[in-house]
Amino acid sequence: MFKKIAMLALVIVLLCAGIAFGQVYERSETIYTTGTMWGPPSSWNPITPWAVATGTRGLCYESLFLYDPLIDEYTPWLAESGEWISSKVYELKVRKGIKWSDGVMFTADDVKFTFELGKNYEGVYYSTMWKWLTDVEKVDDYTLKFHFSDALYQEWGNVMYSMAMVPNHIWKDRTEEEVTAGANENPVGSGAYLYESHGADRMVWVRNDKWWATDLLGLKPAPKRIVDLINASNNVSLGMVLKGELDLSNNFLPGVADLVNWGYVTTFYPEAPYMLSANTAFLFMNLTKKPMDDPTFRRAVSFAIDVNQIVNVAYANLVEATDPTGLLPTWLKYVDQDVVEKLGFSYDPEQAKAILADAGYKDVDGDGFVEASDGSKIELSIIVPFGWTDWMESIKIIARGCQTVGINLQCEYPDFGGYAAQLYGGTFDMAINNFGSQVSNTPWTFYDWLFQTPIQDQMTSGNFGRYDNEKVFDLVVELDKTPIDDLAGMQDIISQIQEIQLTDTPAIPLWYNGLWCQVSNAVWTNWPSAAEDTPNYLPCTWGGYWQMGAVLMLCELELAK
Repeated sequence: MFKKIAMLALVIVLLCAGIAFGQVYERSETIYTTGTMWGPPSSWNPITPWAVATGTRGLCYESLFLYDPLIDEYTPWLAESGEWISSKVYELKVRKGIKWSDGVMFTADDVKFTFELGKNYEGVYYSTMWKWLTDVEKVDDYTLKFHFSDALYQEWGNVMYSMAMVPNHIWKDRTEEEVTAGANENPVGSGAYLYESHGADRMVWVRNDKWWATDLLGLKPAPKRIVDLINASNNVSLGMVLKGELDLSNNFLPGVADLVNWGYVTTFYPEAPYMLSANTAFLFMNLTKKPMDDPTFRRAVSFAIDVNQIVNVAYANLVEATDPTGLLPTWLKYVDQDVVEKLGFSYDPEQAKAILADAGYKDVDGDGFVEASDGSKIELSIIVPFGWTDWMESIKIIARGCQTVGINLQCEYPDFGGYAAQLYGGTFDMAINNFGSQVSNTPWTFYDWLFQTPIQDQMTSGNFGRYDNEKVFDLVVELDKTPIDDLAGMQDIISQIQEIQLTDTPAIPLWYNGLWCQVSNAVWTNWPSAAEDTPNYLPCTWGGYWQMGAVLMLCELELAK
């Protein structure tokens, strides 16, 4: 009861607060979103997707295909079709009738040019593709053949919907620095929206009423404008949602369960966990340090963590505990249940104590914490960034669970810079991270992150614990070389990976982080949800998600009556 009274008080305060965010547009023509930007927009360069304003990829610049992870299906987009015509040749048909926003026709030249930017400039993020892509052959103005020395089918399937095409006639005269680091002001794209303006607190897109998909596919976004606001704080976002000033928040907001029950907001699911799953949060242990280099010790830790308490307390049931493999719900067809049954783990402190004792970890000095078999003390820390309140709460639960079974683990909260320096540089003991485990077209992206290789001084793209196992590295490559429609082949390889993963416990999957989404129906309705009578897309504006159904969400929104 106290919790609900406190939440109601917060609601009243926020509703009464005057929160001004600059110019206000015609409300019946505009959707206001938030949850993607933490600083003023300063780049619209799709060749640097990690640094661009919300919507640069997906709203302004488009990909060859869309991909819907909820149904595991590709939709031809800028491409009319694509197929492997041999084991190492992929033929792409470009859709006819598409124009860039300046009126110039979109052709095979633009696709060829975009791919060859990676060949010409090492600073382009997809330049490594040219280690296995040998040539892009233009057959005619609307047909291309991609030739490969070594076809990486899984990775190619990801490229088809994640890479944004750029106009040859505008970009061909740009220098390498302009391509790889330029801001690309006043972007010319092919998408449903055009750059209109930006400010210190927002990015504003205006509908492209000459968008090709309106004529060719019968699609037209309902909102004339999209105003994406910088997230000043979660409470500010919450207040704006409650007042009907914000239509879609992709932030983690407090008290969502009560707000749904009271009718202030709606979420994808009407009850727990409320959200779709977006990525997997892992506990990484630094395998270059003792005793984390011992797989038996790591397995003991896996039994010491009460993930359900994290779900219930830290997240108030807004997330779900993971499968022992960590694969997202959209990938459960790849989970080998026999392997999980044999090698999986769950919260069992007595089992954790038994594993430690059998491996020679005993409390020699009587302080309540075990020492290593050689008598040396074990004093470990676990880190998350300060201010990430949900993660901060979660590691308190993890530390308590480890302490209960005799592992001396203490929480530390460095700022994000300090956290990243320890994580990437390999100086941490234990840390939570989920940066590369997000939903995609293939579990290959998940395993490529979890078992990133080669191991270097700075590990910025995964495998933060520096797990070194050539067999599993080779299996990840073998998976990449498996055609995306070879389900049995993929399942066989993934089963072998899971056998190694659950035997060695290089990192521990904890919970599925939510695809945070809270919407107001005050102005716009017909948002995506699990209900049968609503659209079933990912309701998310995060970078890379417009191509996974969110742009189609815009075409089905309706004004509230």
